[in-house]
Amino acid sequence: MAESRVPAARPLSPHLQIYRMSLTMVMSGAHRITGMVLYFGAAFLAWWLIAAASGPNAYGYVQWFMGTWIGRLFLFGYTWTLIHHALGGVRHLIWDTGRGLGASEREWLAVATLTGSLATTVVLWVAGYFFLG
Repeated sequence: MAESRVPAARPLSPHLQIYRMSLTMVMSGAHRITGMVLYFGAAFLAWWLIAAASGPNAYGYVQWFMGTWIGRLFLFGYTWTLIHHALGGVRHLIWDTGRGLGASEREWLAVATLTGSLATTVVLWVAGYFFLG
């Protein structure tokens, strides 16, 4: 049998040591992580809905927890995660149309996704406190 000769020092496929880390790569990972966080955060949404259906005592306990600093931090993070993941989906939708695939366009979309998600989250929370107290 003929043996194939592959140089030991050369990787078989491009890997992380070949590529320079870019914002687009980081945002791709962030999109996947936010998807997982949304999956597990849905358990808290289910807890809130079940508590609302269970009665005032159960609902009061959930409302108390969400009113603590840990609960509010969770809600703020969940809000950002939801918006960031949605804007990442819009970014992928733009790419699916064949637009925004140039190097500078990809970087601009990544920055727009990050800053847009942070700004929208802050605006929603400020508006929520302003209108709802």
